[in-house]
Amino acid sequence: MRLVTISGLPGSGTSTLCRALEAETKWVYLNTGQVFRELAAEAGLSLQVYGRQAEADAAIDRQLDARMVQLACQAEQGCVLEGRLMGWMAQRRQLVALKVWLHADIEIRTQRVSAREDQTREQAMAAILEREESERLRYATHHDIDLADMSIYDLVLDSDQTNANRLCNQVLMALGQG
Repeated sequence: MRLVTISGLPGSGTSTLCRALEAETKWVYLNTGQVFRELAAEAGLSLQVYGRQAEADAAIDRQLDARMVQLACQAEQGCVLEGRLMGWMAQRRQLVALKVWLHADIEIRTQRVSAREDQTREQAMAAILEREESERLRYATHHDIDLADMSIYDLVLDSDQTNANRLCNQVLMALGQG
């Protein structure tokens, strides 16, 4: 298996896990959230405003998803693909991939986002909840996906008290590399 998808809600530790996997496997690391942020910046919009635009325009998500899958398929040495829908995209396109969901409690996620974004806990919580609602609506409307449905994932890991190295080892073992 040369493709692993890492998905999870904001602050669950997906980027940290992906960087650890990239370092261990030397595979290409593609971050859907970063590409979405770049598209928002190119449009001169905040992430929240661009997300609301994506709620009304399914083409924004479809273009992003198609590009991510294309890039993943082009990665000759293997690919770590991060994004909330990437497990679903791999499933729907019948790509051979290890699909991982990373779970973390909302309080833990708020603490992480607050520190990362230099926000108060209240600001971080509000931003997380607004973003999650926007994405929940978009994913349900444009993709017919319920993010609460974990049935497509090969691994559901909890990052509340488990560090990135241990999570990385669990993924590597599932890939047959640990």
